[in-house]
Amino acid sequence: MKAAYIFLWLLWLACHTLAAQTVINGAEQTGRLLPILKGKRVALVVNQTSMVGKAHLLDTLLAAHVQVRKVFAPEHGFRGNADAGETVKDGKDTRTGVPILSLYGKNKKPTAAQLQDIDLVVFDIQDVGARFYTYISTMHYVMEACAENRKQLVVTDRPNPCDYVDGPVRQSNQKSFVGMHAIPILHGCTVGELAQMINGEGWLAGGKKCALTVIPVEGWKHGQPYPLPVKPSPNLPNDQAIALYASLCPFEGTAISVGRGTRFPFQVIGSPDIRLSSFSFTPEALEGFDKQPMYKGQPCYGNNLRHTAAPKGFSLKYIITYYQAYQKLGKADKFFTRSQWFDLLIGNRTVREQIMKGAGEEEIRAGWQKELEAYKDLRRKYLLYE
Repeated sequence: MKAAYIFLWLLWLACHTLAAQTVINGAEQTGRLLPILKGKRVALVVNQTSMVGKAHLLDTLLAAHVQVRKVFAPEHGFRGNADAGETVKDGKDTRTGVPILSLYGKNKKPTAAQLQDIDLVVFDIQDVGARFYTYISTMHYVMEACAENRKQLVVTDRPNPCDYVDGPVRQSNQKSFVGMHAIPILHGCTVGELAQMINGEGWLAGGKKCALTVIPVEGWKHGQPYPLPVKPSPNLPNDQAIALYASLCPFEGTAISVGRGTRFPFQVIGSPDIRLSSFSFTPEALEGFDKQPMYKGQPCYGNNLRHTAAPKGFSLKYIITYYQAYQKLGKADKFFTRSQWFDLLIGNRTVREQIMKGAGEEEIRAGWQKELEAYKDLRRKYLLYE
């Protein structure tokens, strides 16, 4: 009997492993990509996630004699080691000598001069499915620059590892780099699908459209789990952090730490001012995570979510619980330390106001359902996968 159970477990494991191996990202489909790039002067928008097997896309294309003239780097930089919000500087790739131009600093959009010697741009970056994850905002500006300068854009698609459609849709008065589009917090699209939506809905400046080609993922469909082989940014080191990210990121507008400065960011939450449990953590300057974390050197007390089942979508329960804890201490006015930033992350002012008035999650969620359903209808037009 025991041997039968072991056999079934090994069979399941083999099938699961095989399923994971059959996912072929757009950048890995060189038979489709290389003919498009042949004879073209190419720019890449890439970072540390832009891998083709064990090689970076830049190295892969140069080995195939593609004319890669420059790389545009998003937030966190080309190698993905810059802190959140840290200015990314121009430079050169030490391995290849290819110029690196920052799209996260004074300039978030490629200029006409930067595109003058380019025929085609390739965007290949792993997203995590959240509206405020800035790689999709970078893609928007790249699309805009391509449209304005009549350059072709190729998006080599990758799966969405947090593939839900949930949360409030961004309101028009909350547009920012962490909320470029009128989409929910969890948008349920790959970057390829989202690029098609941006083009199709006329969301680029002046309603322009860029010449867009998407190379879809093979062997993946919506809702299929996809563990990331490379962490997409310094503070999303594993699948648990990615699953919790959408629900915990709004804490960045509050007095609560999300664990930056630890080796488990976006998996723990807490503050020096409250003691919701005996669990504690102390943020420190950590290379490769965060060099100047909130509450550096101070013990924070709160919750360890490393082994807790993450929400299947977006949840306000953590925010509401911590606000109520501050309220009981008579410190409610100290909770939303950056209320405008919180509103930009959420996408409206209403949610914060409802939390402060004591509304529960069910009541708050009811307020965004109409817009969310309308978005779901819109999304269906641009889906590339089942």
